[in-house]
Amino acid sequence: MPRLLAPGTVLHARYRILAPIGQGGMGAVYRAADLRLEGRICAVKEIFTDPDLPPDLQAEAQQQFYREASILARLDHPNLPKVSDYFTEGGREYLVMDYVAGPDLRQVLEEARRAGRMLEEERVLGWAMQLCDALSYLHSQDPPILHRDIKPSNIKETAGGFIKLVDFGLVKLLTPDDARTITVLQGRGTVAYTPLEQYGGDTGHTDPRSDIYALGATLYHLLTGQPPADARERFLRPESLIPPRTLNPRISPTTERAILAAMAMHPDDRPADMETFRQMLTDTSLSDALAVWVPPGREWEQAVEENRGWVLLAAGLLLLAVLLTVVM
Repeated sequence: MPRLLAPGTVLHARYRILAPIGQGGMGAVYRAADLRLEGRICAVKEIFTDPDLPPDLQAEAQQQFYREASILARLDHPNLPKVSDYFTEGGREYLVMDYVAGPDLRQVLEEARRAGRMLEEERVLGWAMQLCDALSYLHSQDPPILHRDIKPSNIKETAGGFIKLVDFGLVKLLTPDDARTITVLQGRGTVAYTPLEQYGGDTGHTDPRSDIYALGATLYHLLTGQPPADARERFLRPESLIPPRTLNPRISPTTERAILAAMAMHPDDRPADMETFRQMLTDTSLSDALAVWVPPGREWEQAVEENRGWVLLAAGLLLLAVLLTVVM
């Protein structure tokens, strides 16, 4: 793994590194002072490139970085940090963006667990609505933008419960004439939140429904206090995914239904887009007993089989209601 930049290092004759914030296999993030705008603190994302690439591929990767960084710099959404600069120096690429103070949601969750409590569903759903806004905005760009690494530690909470979806290190752009994705800011996400189709790296077919899976897995973790079984384990053992209400009975059936729909193994079985997922999270028109996710395009018999427990519960409640009516 490449060595971190030392505090005091000045990049692009403008950004003085103050301290590292985090490091991963694909890069690092630093807190830095902007020497041109006194008092401004920013986040500098350093992206590692493979030094063994042939010169022509390195040049191609750099050109692609500039194309993608220029698109990121045009983004303007209250739940996303603003990208203000990008450059190459010392054989590495850099993105400069707003520094977001405050704890990330992993830290918020850990604090709640230390206090022996679960996060309130209303609070988590408030975050979810903001994330749906941010992701709908990204997915509506031309070309659409995927985040591909949604997880609690990449979501910051600022004053008043306002959140920011940070770390563009794994952003991918969808080419308008091809369903596949291309990027030099590549990565494979974090296991517990990564859909099966993303395990192929750049060879995997990902689209906005991949971000929907990751958001569903993130909400699962925040509401239950533990990460969900990862997609590989679920592929081998479908029963390994514990229903959220089994871990936290205070979760509403509507929320559980939406989360499980978002985390469907096959993309076609997930909500079609972020707006559909948002509606599922807020749709209380179904009774608690009948809050069962029926994947689009599936036969009713298969849907009933997959949700046998809920169907039996609904039938039992219906029978009980009939009996009570007769007795009275």
